[in-house]
Amino acid sequence: MASANWVELSKDKDSGIETIHAHFEGHAYDPHWHDSYLVGVTQYGLQQFSCRRQKHQSLPGKVFMLEPGEIHDGDAVQPGGFTYQMLYLDPHWLSRELAARRGSLSFAGDPSFENTLAQDPQLAQATSLAFQALHGKELRIVRQTALDGLLSALGGHLTWQPPQHEKSTPWSRVSHQTREYLHAHLHEDIGLEQLAAATGESRFVVSRAFKAEFGLPPHAYLIQLKLTRAREWLALGRTPAAVAADLGFADQSHLGRWFRRAYQLTPAHYRRLCTNLPD
Repeated sequence: MASANWVELSKDKDSGIETIHAHFEGHAYDPHWHDSYLVGVTQYGLQQFSCRRQKHQSLPGKVFMLEPGEIHDGDAVQPGGFTYQMLYLDPHWLSRELAARRGSLSFAGDPSFENTLAQDPQLAQATSLAFQALHGKELRIVRQTALDGLLSALGGHLTWQPPQHEKSTPWSRVSHQTREYLHAHLHEDIGLEQLAAATGESRFVVSRAFKAEFGLPPHAYLIQLKLTRAREWLALGRTPAAVAADLGFADQSHLGRWFRRAYQLTPAHYRRLCTNLPD
């Protein structure tokens, strides 16, 4: 990580929401995804990232919103870099809170963001206030009030659509069987020959089909699965060495290299920020 770059992270114990305040110059993130809803606001500079097969540019005051599993990257394309505040909203927390606000009304499907970027001053202010309350570890009533304000402001940017049936494409069977195998064996050091055997196709067909369907090759998707599980375990206080061993990494430094590329933090630093336990 370049010396000019910095990341501050905190985690709210009540809601499970992580907050990040960060600054990057040059290349910030390789393509990756999270299992949370991301809502953030650009504070300074031009924040460029790719998502939903489009390139986006966020200027100060713009709000960016990403759903779980959406692949994105990050780059600073102007001198001085960019600074942002962001909240990682746990999907179960968000669904529960939104359902409570809707009372007895029923809806199908998961919440979805209509757009990735929004020029909405009210939402930008609500995002910043929620970030400040959680990141600054304000009184519980202050944090809850700020989150209520964020949920109200998000209302106009959310939709609930019935779950879509998986589109049938020439790659569908192979790609979805591959994904199921990766999820079932994420703790292992999986090779392409195992994916080929599981699907009955060649390793070349498996790789092409998977990338066409999900936007990442199988090895990159597997690494993201492992890193997502690593975040969960580190936040619970498990040591980086134990996490690396249980997830099939060669050693702690191997986990550390991938973790830094994805999150610009070392596993030990992330663990300490989430738990206050020493490195």
